[in-house]
Amino acid sequence: MAGHSKFKNIMHRKGAQDKKRSAMFSKLSREITVAAKMGLPDPDMNPRLRAAVLAAKAQSMPKDNIQRAIDKASTGDTEAYEEIRYEGFGPGGVALIVEALSDNRNRTATNVRTAFSKNGGNLGASGSVSHGFERLGLIEYGATAGDADKVLEAAIEAGADDVESDEDGHRIWTGIEGMHEVAKALEAQLGEAQAVKLAWKPSTEVEVGADDAASLIKLIDTLEDDDDVQTVWGNYEISDEVAESLA
Repeated sequence: MAGHSKFKNIMHRKGAQDKKRSAMFSKLSREITVAAKMGLPDPDMNPRLRAAVLAAKAQSMPKDNIQRAIDKASTGDTEAYEEIRYEGFGPGGVALIVEALSDNRNRTATNVRTAFSKNGGNLGASGSVSHGFERLGLIEYGATAGDADKVLEAAIEAGADDVESDEDGHRIWTGIEGMHEVAKALEAQLGEAQAVKLAWKPSTEVEVGADDAASLIKLIDTLEDDDDVQTVWGNYEISDEVAESLA
């Protein structure tokens, strides 16, 4: 998603990606356990679990941690996590979709609502912004996978719908049903992906100025710091000039 990678670069320069490593592993473990509980505990037979394991490996999560999270799904004492989606608006009219896994809906709703209200945004009703996004499969590769032409050619052969490449890497978009088939075909050409996941792709994007960008970053950072929040998607575009001014 345009803007998303730029935002992540800003966060990396601020050092925010290096904090709370244990919290990140906790979120990854939760997704792995939920995925394993919803289907077979075998990544090769469970597409959602395979995607969760790939995401964990991309963050250098130890194999023992991954296996423990899978094994936890077969025990009877696991928490009953509920998938919840929140929609709202951030500074500058940016549309945001917040995906959470929670064992306490009231707690999560309160935390998400507070994050929005304290950082220049407001939480909307279900469906208030998701109509401006398309639910698709997203396969991510780092820049070392190859240049834009190589990745584009591989994506076309694999049956992908669209490719976005920049200095940070490559984002390959595909339909939900064919996501894992495309991922397998790409793996043969480019190696294992950094991530294979369901994503929200905006139909239009909002250019965010410096003042709004600072508030938006704080809002998204607050949301992502919440233990229940798994992912935050948005339709923002932050220019290189604005990104540099915030670095």
